Amino acid sequence: MKKLLLTLFVCCSFTIVSQETQKDSIPTLKLASNPIKIDIASIVLNDSISAKPLKKKDVPKKWTVIGKYTFLFNQSSFSNWAAGGNNTVAGNMSLGYDFNYKKNKWNWDNKIITAYGLSYVDGQGVRKTDDQFEYNSLLGLKTSKLWFFSFFSNFKTQYSRGYDYKQTPVVSVSDFFSPAYWSFGPGMLWKKNDDARINIAPATARYTFVSDEFSGKYGVAENRNTKFGLGFNLSAYFKREIMEDVTMESIVALYSDYLSNPQNIDIDYQLNFFVKINKNLSTNLGLHALVDDDSSKNVQLKEVFGLGLNYIFHKT
Repeated sequence: MKKLLLTLFVCCSFTIVSQETQKDSIPTLKLASNPIKIDIASIVLNDSISAKPLKKKDVPKKWTVIGKYTFLFNQSSFSNWAAGGNNTVAGNMSLGYDFNYKKNKWNWDNKIITAYGLSYVDGQGVRKTDDQFEYNSLLGLKTSKLWFFSFFSNFKTQYSRGYDYKQTPVVSVSDFFSPAYWSFGPGMLWKKNDDARINIAPATARYTFVSDEFSGKYGVAENRNTKFGLGFNLSAYFKREIMEDVTMESIVALYSDYLSNPQNIDIDYQLNFFVKINKNLSTNLGLHALVDDDSSKNVQLKEVFGLGLNYIFHKT
C-alpha cells in the first residue's frame, strides 16, 4: 500500500508541473488589421549598408554553468524547561551544480547533487543527518523538435560511514562506496527545456558496489563485491515556479531489473520546495523517498527543512 501511495504521489506532482509547463507553451499570434507595404529594395540596401561582422559577445554560448550552495541551520536550547528537552544544533550543507552544453544538434546535460549534514544532541553526541553524492550525465542528439537519441549515466554513493542507532550495540550499515550504484544505457529523450525533460532507457546496465565488510547486502551475493543488472530505466526532471517566489523541483528515477524480480520496481524520488525570502535567504523543504527491496523491505523516507543561506553562481 505504501509503495502504491508513493507512486500515485509521484505521478500527481509531475502532472501538476507538466500542466503548468504546457500552459506556458501555448503560442499567441496577433494579426495587423491594416495592410503593410514593404519596400524590398530599401530593405536590401539598408541591410547591406548596416551589415556588420558578428562580435564575440553575439556568438551563441556553448556552455551554461549554474550552481547553488545552501547551508541549512537548526538549533534548539532549553533552560529550566519543565516539559524537558535536549539542546540540539544541526547543520546541513548542499550543492546543486549544473553544467550544460549545446551545439548544433548536440545537447549534453550534467547535474551534481551533493549534501552532508550533522547534528549534535545533548546526551547522544554527533550524528549524521544527511549524506549524498549523485552525478547525472545525459547526452542527446536531436532528431526532431523535442526528441533526441540519448545516452545517460548516473552514479550515486555517500561520503562517510552510517550507523543504525536503534540497535544495541550500534551497528554500521553503510560506508563510502558501500553501497555505490552506477547505471548507464542508450535511450530516447524528450526535452522541452533545461527544466523539463524525460529520458526512457529500455536497456540499462546497472552495477552495485560494496566493500568486503558489506558483502552479502544491498543485493550483492556473499563473497562478492559487485552485482550486475540489466533493466528498464525511466528518469525525469521538472522544475517550476508554482507561485511567486515559490519553486518546486521534482526528480524521479524508476528501474526494473529484467534479470531479478522485474515486478519489483525501484523508485528514487526527490521533491524540493524553495521559498525565496531575499537574494541570499530562503526556506527550504526537501523530501526524499526510496523504494529498493535490495536495501530495505520498507519505504525509506527522509525530510529536511530549515532556513537556508544561499549563494548562487552562474556562468553563461
